Amino acid sequence: MKAGYASLIGRPNAGKSTLLNRIVGSKVAIVSDKPQTTRTRILGVKHGSPECPGQIVFVDTPGIHRPMHRMNVRMVDHALETITQVDVLVVVLDASIRTGKGDRFVLELLDRATAPVLLALNKIDLMAKHRLLPLMDWYRQQRDFAGLVPISAMTGDGVSDLEGEIWDHLPEGEPLFPADYVTDQPERTVVAETVREKLLRETRAELPFVSAVVVDRFEEATEGGVMRFYCSIVVDRDTQKPIVLGRAGARIKRIGSDARQELERAFGARVYLDLHVRVRPGWRESERMLRELGLER
Repeated sequence: MKAGYASLIGRPNAGKSTLLNRIVGSKVAIVSDKPQTTRTRILGVKHGSPECPGQIVFVDTPGIHRPMHRMNVRMVDHALETITQVDVLVVVLDASIRTGKGDRFVLELLDRATAPVLLALNKIDLMAKHRLLPLMDWYRQQRDFAGLVPISAMTGDGVSDLEGEIWDHLPEGEPLFPADYVTDQPERTVVAETVREKLLRETRAELPFVSAVVVDRFEEATEGGVMRFYCSIVVDRDTQKPIVLGRAGARIKRIGSDARQELERAFGARVYLDLHVRVRPGWRESERMLRELGLER
């Protein structure tokens, strides 16, 4: 039996959260086409089978980027800390775009790794097939990886091969979590992240980095079976508030409706969701706000 931790690291928007959700088999991390969607470490547990007994505890991390605010510094710190704290390191890179300085910087960071390093070249469904083999050869010349696997987290192509490589490099050991354990995300975090995912989808490129969601009040289901969540959508400037609200409040209503439906499926209960927009200038530098978002020092 094998059990251990495997960290997913890489640049923003490389597809780490999509990969985590596919391997675990359920949605434990929100996904978006916006960079820096993942802001904290997220645990997702993959349970083995009778043929392959054991447990992989995945650690999804924020994308490694040049931080411009205290929030981003914490995000990158959370990612870098896992490099020396796991049993297997999985570097997820976007193979569909040209390799840049950011990818090279991630490769340089791997010198700190003490665990086997696997390279997952993601998004092969978005690239010309004739480019794949030269790209794989180039990465093999950069580092002696324990394994290099081309994958598409979106379609599932190659993901089982990557999973097999992870199992091969895990240490022997007993399961670290109960058989029904899937993620470490508290219910309050699930609520906030679900709302933020819908917010990112609705606001497109208008508010990718300057918004956050805080759960002000969380009420468990009453006798009538209704869970009640009161949330604040936090923005940085007064001019951003109308973007969230939309014309006559239409946008925030769509955000609330879509989030409520997903939360009802997740919790198996009726949900009342109350959303308000609050302006907090400089919130990305606020220690108190970062603690609320799970980005402690």
